[in-house]
Amino acid sequence: MTKYKHTSKATSALLLLTASLAGADLSSHGIDTQLTQVLGQAGFTGRVESTLVTRLGRPVNRQLAQLGRLLFFEKFTSLHRDNSCSGCHSPGAGMGDSQSIAIGIQNNNQVGPHRAGPRNQRRTPSVVNTAFYPKLMWNGRFSAESGDPFDHSAPFRFPPPEGITKFPGNDPKIKHLLHAQAFIPPTELNEVAGFTGTKNTPYSVGPRFDQFDDGKGIALPHPDAAGFRNEPIRQLLTQLMNASPPLKALFRKHFPAEMANNGSIEFSMFGRAIAEFEFELVFANAPIDRFARGDRNALSSHEKRGALLFFGKAKCVSCHAVAGAANEMFSDFRNRRIGVPQIAPFFGVGRGNTIFDGPGENEDFGAEQISGVAGDRYKFRTSPLRNVGIQPAFFHNGAFTRLEDAIRHHLDVPRSARHYNAIRAGVDFDLIFRLGPIEPVLQGLDPILAAPINLNEDEFEDLVKFVRNGLLDPRAKRRSLCDVIPDALPSGLTLANFEGCEDRDRHGER
Repeated sequence: MTKYKHTSKATSALLLLTASLAGADLSSHGIDTQLTQVLGQAGFTGRVESTLVTRLGRPVNRQLAQLGRLLFFEKFTSLHRDNSCSGCHSPGAGMGDSQSIAIGIQNNNQVGPHRAGPRNQRRTPSVVNTAFYPKLMWNGRFSAESGDPFDHSAPFRFPPPEGITKFPGNDPKIKHLLHAQAFIPPTELNEVAGFTGTKNTPYSVGPRFDQFDDGKGIALPHPDAAGFRNEPIRQLLTQLMNASPPLKALFRKHFPAEMANNGSIEFSMFGRAIAEFEFELVFANAPIDRFARGDRNALSSHEKRGALLFFGKAKCVSCHAVAGAANEMFSDFRNRRIGVPQIAPFFGVGRGNTIFDGPGENEDFGAEQISGVAGDRYKFRTSPLRNVGIQPAFFHNGAFTRLEDAIRHHLDVPRSARHYNAIRAGVDFDLIFRLGPIEPVLQGLDPILAAPINLNEDEFEDLVKFVRNGLLDPRAKRRSLCDVIPDALPSGLTLANFEGCEDRDRHGER
């Protein structure tokens, strides 16, 4: 089983400390002293970014990251030929989703608010800082058995067909959880691979999915003997990359030793390149980090008061942890039931290409889909909060589009959930019609959220300012990330249109 360091005792001590400081000196000097003491008790150093090289055991390979950047935007690794990593991980949205619920294949080539096409099941999380995540995805389905994404002495655990055998411990080519995770997106039919070649065949995904076989792109390979397509898709993509002179030349440039003597591209090279690019997307130098390192002017007075609430009265740190395996990412990476209202698209061409859970097909059972344990129903991984202020939507399904509403939900979950209105929440029009039942979601609510947390309006505003601004590294903003978009794709396929990035800088190797 995956091992995570328990921090409940430390959290309890921290809450007691902040409570004891509640009536203390709130002058500028006094609040600085309090916050410094609270951060020290929490184990927050503000130096996690500087540990990347040590934990990797080497510097980030800038040349390999350059290849990974190009592949991140490349549609060639989509058998449907119309999506890439960047289609769902938008530079204009902090390398996360521009939508409440992601749109993968059969999209309109837009990345941003005007992206259109059939929706998948959840909001795509950001890839920024994922180098430090011991567990990936909303249902936690990709994890490091050691509890440390940098530690490959134990296997990386994935659902079938990969399981714990595809990425065993001490694999010399798969040394980080991100290396392994990059193997998966090209195999996801509704997101990247498509359904071409499956309609009315013995290998159909199912009669209800035949409508998504539009004949575009490359036909899916047949499933393997166990009924899975993951490895056949990777094998086909590897063949196609090796048959592409531009791509083969790029890989040879960045893997000269492994491709010497007319060697071939291996899919592990794709995974390593994507991960290396993601290692460059470590942006953990927010105002709270600079304050922890001694810059007392890094946070405003409102943000400092909000930080004390975050680590104290508001109990945010109880789940959005910083110590131990949390790696100062503001998440304990545990699966929790927090009563998020359920929204779902209609199923059909141009609407949604994923069948949701429940009798009305308007529910998302979350972690239960992976564990098979009924008690995990409606549980989702605690969201890391770094750079959360630039997200256009929140929670696993984007049920809220304003940070204030997402925070208010945490303060009184039953009230928020029972009074939820999708129109007022600001979700897209196509998602307001199919709300799932809320009472089952509220049963077995995480104990931390069972009782309301009372903040006055000034306290609430301070907390919002801390979460929005105090956790934000400026490098995660659109004006910085738009610059990673290449001018063209190596394959010659059409680059997507990235809304809000039309005026990006164009320099360097593209």
